[in-house]
Amino acid sequence: MKALTEGFNTPVRDTLWGHIYMPSTFEPILRSAPFMRLHRIFQLGPTFYVYPGATHTRAAHSIGVYHLSRRLLTMLADRGADTWLSDCGVRSFLCAALLHDVGHFPYTHSLKELPLRSHESLTASLIKREPLNRLVAATGADPDITAAIVDSEVPYYDNTEILFYRLLLSGTLDPDKLDYLNRDAWYCGVPYGKQDVDFIFSQLYPDKKKGIILDARGLSSIESLLFSKYLMYKTVYWHRSVRSATAMIKKALIHGLTQHTISAETLYDRDDQELFSLLALYPDALFELGKKVRDGYHYLTAMEFPFDSTIHTALNDPQKRTTGESLIAAALSIAPSSLIIDNPGPLSFETELAFKGIQTTGVFSTDTVRTFEKSLYTVRVFVDPSCTAAFSPEGREIITHTLHCCTD
Repeated sequence: MKALTEGFNTPVRDTLWGHIYMPSTFEPILRSAPFMRLHRIFQLGPTFYVYPGATHTRAAHSIGVYHLSRRLLTMLADRGADTWLSDCGVRSFLCAALLHDVGHFPYTHSLKELPLRSHESLTASLIKREPLNRLVAATGADPDITAAIVDSEVPYYDNTEILFYRLLLSGTLDPDKLDYLNRDAWYCGVPYGKQDVDFIFSQLYPDKKKGIILDARGLSSIESLLFSKYLMYKTVYWHRSVRSATAMIKKALIHGLTQHTISAETLYDRDDQELFSLLALYPDALFELGKKVRDGYHYLTAMEFPFDSTIHTALNDPQKRTTGESLIAAALSIAPSSLIIDNPGPLSFETELAFKGIQTTGVFSTDTVRTFEKSLYTVRVFVDPSCTAAFSPEGREIITHTLHCCTD
């Protein structure tokens, strides 16, 4: 197809994938203000405090997703998908891949429990507004189709081509996951996330209704990907120091949003430094948590518990969690801002994938997946290191008793 082969003469040099080629019409998108903001947002937030190399940005990740999306779609087109693909649809899909994270603001994934718009919704809105609306249209794409590919909540009739693109961009084997696992592992200097993308793509076939189906010979590559995701969460994404820094920012933002000191709209267009600057505007002990994180001062783990649904489910509610924090702080005679209950929330391992020539119910058994999730899902109580009483045997006993009482 011309939309996948002609005019790709603008090179972008990427650390992970080497030279990535784009049509010259995509270059203005890379230089647009909404995309440039992604250069100022770390892909992994505070992870660089643990892994100093993890300073790669959402912009670099987005370019990588574009690259893998083009490779994936080219291969699928050669295997029959070209019969239902249009040039406009292909360009819209490539724009969607490049812009899929443009609605992200710092710490977005940590705030899913709050009444904030999803980054997919924010992305779709940005694509429909200037300057992206005009710049996307200039590539030969349709901004409305691009927005509909990114955000599945955008109604776009029963368009088979759009549904196909949605399945490609978000699924078990999507370009997003293949880039971030490889990229995050590369910059953190760990071996766990590396995936054999060439082999994976060689085993994929297009399906109009399912997006992709996998040859049975590729089964081991999916097992590798899912196990890599488990290891990356265990060692990187949910490392206790990363969780501590994230929980501190989260507590400050929950406080600001519930007290109406800050609004959701003031968060949506921020980059990393602008978020810290926003929190620094207010003389409040809880907003001071932002400054502490910025300066590398993190709370330590006083207690941790494997998640127990019969005890800890109440902690999924930010208001109940805040109440629990206040009760424990009062029992320890420390300031409420000095203690945080970190409940990272459930993690989903996508295992549903159609296989070519065989019948299977999934890659891993349900019990195996549940074991993965259970082993990762840990509730922690982080405390300011200066509050030494909380780390004593008596302090830990108070935390355990009060936590159980406030979650009954």
